[in-house]
Amino acid sequence: MSTLNSASESIQTLMLERNDWVPNHPRLPVIIYRDAMAAQAGDLAAQLEEMFRSNGWPPQWRYGIYDFHHYHTEGHEVLGVASGQARLMIGGPDGQVIDVQAGDVLLLPAGTGHCNLGSSEDFLVVGAYPPGQQADICREAPSAAQLANIDALPFPDQDPVQGAKGAVSRYWRSQR
Repeated sequence: MSTLNSASESIQTLMLERNDWVPNHPRLPVIIYRDAMAAQAGDLAAQLEEMFRSNGWPPQWRYGIYDFHHYHTEGHEVLGVASGQARLMIGGPDGQVIDVQAGDVLLLPAGTGHCNLGSSEDFLVVGAYPPGQQADICREAPSAAQLANIDALPFPDQDPVQGAKGAVSRYWRSQR
């Protein structure tokens, strides 16, 4: 895992290989934005939704993260932690364990396994996808067509946290 610091948050990247039945993405790293949004007065979930929306990622849901391993083949996913804290496993069974808390944001490229190992009662996440993409819930090995879709899924126009010149342009666009 590599870490870069910027003025407002710490960015970590996590490159994952295939793990058992979970494909992960063959070229794109997970991007973790620590303290992307400082806890302020008001509704942090609404603030995360507005940040995602203003950067071209329409918010789709408010919930937690499932307590079973799964991945998506039809959308890159951004997860903004609106309240509480959790211990997540990223990358499938025997993947990387990371702790997240309110204000953290995770950008998962299609194919990335994720699972909630345990969370506080107030754990709440805002989820969003680039326009035209969505979350299918995959819990078994992907077909050849699903693998091809993961690899060919278009990049979003903007980073969901930092906009046009954000981490997506640094860590994802260089992979095409």
